[in-house]
Order: sequence, then C-alpha cells, then structure tokens
Amino acid sequence: MDFSPSSEQTLLSDTARRFLEHELGEAAERYGDASMPTKTLRNLLQSIAPMGYLGSRIATEEGGRGLDFVSVMLLYEELFRIFPSLGAAAFVNDVVAFAIHRDGTEAQRREYLPGLISGELIACQAATEPEVGSNVGAIRMKAVRHGEDYRLSGRKVWITNGDHADICIVVARTGGPGPGGLSRLIVERQPAGFTSRELPTLGQQGCSTAEVVFDQTEVPASRLLGGEGAGLANTLTDFEATRCYAAIGAVGIAAAALEAATRYAQEREQWGRAIAGHQLVQALIADMATELDAARLLTLRASDMVSRGVRCEAEAAMAKYYATEAGVRITSNAIQVHGALGLSRDLPIERYFRDARMMTIPDGTSQIQALIIARQRLGVAAFGDAGASQ
Repeated sequence: MDFSPSSEQTLLSDTARRFLEHELGEAAERYGDASMPTKTLRNLLQSIAPMGYLGSRIATEEGGRGLDFVSVMLLYEELFRIFPSLGAAAFVNDVVAFAIHRDGTEAQRREYLPGLISGELIACQAATEPEVGSNVGAIRMKAVRHGEDYRLSGRKVWITNGDHADICIVVARTGGPGPGGLSRLIVERQPAGFTSRELPTLGQQGCSTAEVVFDQTEVPASRLLGGEGAGLANTLTDFEATRCYAAIGAVGIAAAALEAATRYAQEREQWGRAIAGHQLVQALIADMATELDAARLLTLRASDMVSRGVRCEAEAAMAKYYATEAGVRITSNAIQVHGALGLSRDLPIERYFRDARMMTIPDGTSQIQALIIARQRLGVAAFGDAGASQ
C-alpha cells in the first residue's frame, strides 16, 4: 500500500504552490481579515481557474481539468495553506460545478458550467435554515409549483459565498414532509432572485458568509436540478466530497502554522541557543507534525474512495472530524511556540487559529461527524431520521 503521491501529483502540487505564493501572497495578506469585494473575488477565482481549482473533476472535453479527487485535494491543500478565504470560496464553486455536471440537464450544463469553471460565475449552496441545521431532511423552505415555475420563499443562513453569488443551488421542499419531498433548484440572483446579508464570522473573513432571502421568487421548472424529490439523496452524496474539502482545508491551514512554528523555533534564541533545542518546544512540534500527517492521511483515504465512486460516509466523517479538530490543536500549539508574538495581530499565527476554528462547524459539526461514525459502527442512530441527517 503506497501512501505517497505520484510524480504527476507531486508536480501538480509543487506547481500550484509556486503559482499561488507568487500570485496570491499580497491578496492573502490584504483580505486575511477583511471582506473581499465581489469584483475582487471574481478576479481571484478567474486567476486560479487555469490551475484546475474550478471544474476540477469535470472532463477536459467539457472544459474541466479531469482530475482524480486525490489530486484535487492536493491542489486545495496548497490553496488553503496560502489563502483560506479563497480556498473556501473556490471549493463551493467547484462543488456546485460538479453537481450541475453530474445531475443537470444538457441545457443546464451549457448555461452554467462555462462560467463556473472559468470563475466568471460565483456560486453558493443553500441548505441550512434558521431552525434546521444538520437534519437536512427537516428543511422547511417550500418551492410551490405554479404552472411552469416554482415559487420560493424563506431564508437560508450561514451560506458560504452568499453575498457574492450569482447563482444559488437551493434545497427546498417541493413535496410532502419527509426526505422524499426535497428537491434542488438553481436560482439566479438577478433579476429579483434573492437578496443577501453578510454575517460576520470569527475567521476566514475574506470569504462571504451570509443570510440569503427568497421572497416569492419565481424559478422556472427548467432549473430543477436532478429531478423532483432527488434533493436529499444528491445533497447527502455531495457531503462526502464537501467534508473532504473541509478536512483538506484544515490540513492546509495547519501546515502553514506548522511551517511558521518550525521556522520560528529554529530562529528564536533564548539562553544562547535556538528554542528548537528545548525539549518542550520539540514536544509541541512533534505533536503538531504527527497530527498533521494523520489528518492528511485520513483525508486522502476518503478522497481516494470518492475518486473511485465508493460510498464513504463514515470515512469522510472521520476525515472531517479529525482533521478539523486537529487543525485547531495544531494552530493553538503554533501560538504557544511563538509565545506572546503568537497572539499579536502583527503575525498571521493567531489568524491561522481563527481560520482553523471555522472548519469545525460547516458541513456538519464535529459532534455530528462523531454520531455518523458511531452510527455506522453500532448500527443505531442517535438523532433524527438516520437517512436524512448530515
């Protein structure tokens, strides 16, 4: 069993790192703790699109990069290492593009994929509601059929890219209660599709997190994605991939923190020698390195299963659970290695911690991941409808 990336994957990762460090360093510093204007985000997405970050798994003949999912994860580790806010925004576009590629009609693919893959279009996904989080099957927002349209009303919250998005994939209730009543619709912001309101967050402040509001929005039935009643099944399938993105995002942030802590320990001197020689500092670095490798390996295992089309609900949950929590511990230890400097806004170390903490909540909290893992092991669900929950 070989856990090493192939020569092609290593070249892809190294090329991405050099490109991102050269092209994104200034923007990452400027928008590490500041909201990005929509125009800036669009320009940045377009700048990284040729590297394969958008439409990563879509075949080259359809305009994508045609990568296996492990290679996608290696690309995204580098992006999150340099610019977590852009990583979060980009992976949503990538997931939406793949969903339309997989589940959309030929007309939908023609209309939306070129813009999503190029970065010209910004996308979001909207499932979470004020009263509904992890139990997707309990979504209340209704999409009522009126002739050739659906009318959509309600609010979605904590939506990544919500304040920038041109299009939104909305999970709404087109049928009766229960999991079979949910569908997905592609909703365009203009004209009068939806409005949004920014929700300030702890970290990744360059990436929009927003409330998205629909007020009797008319959506043509031709924008139904994947068929009526298929919304829950397709959304739950997507969670396996999105949890890998979240896990590798945490790995990328943690890798940046470990690199910074290692460099500081080698350069900072006390009592006539570098603190890298101090036993307690070495213990911190050892813990960080071990947890980082474990998080990466769990993520690549789940990603390999996604790439091969093997269901991996528990494995993706393990990756997301361990990697995001490890990211918090690793970035916290990086602060400890830096001492008081680690708390200073003059360095990015405390920002790594805040950015890493953001990864533990979206796409199912750490507690939900634990329940998913236990459900598979024990055969007993501890919450809601076992087939309808994240």
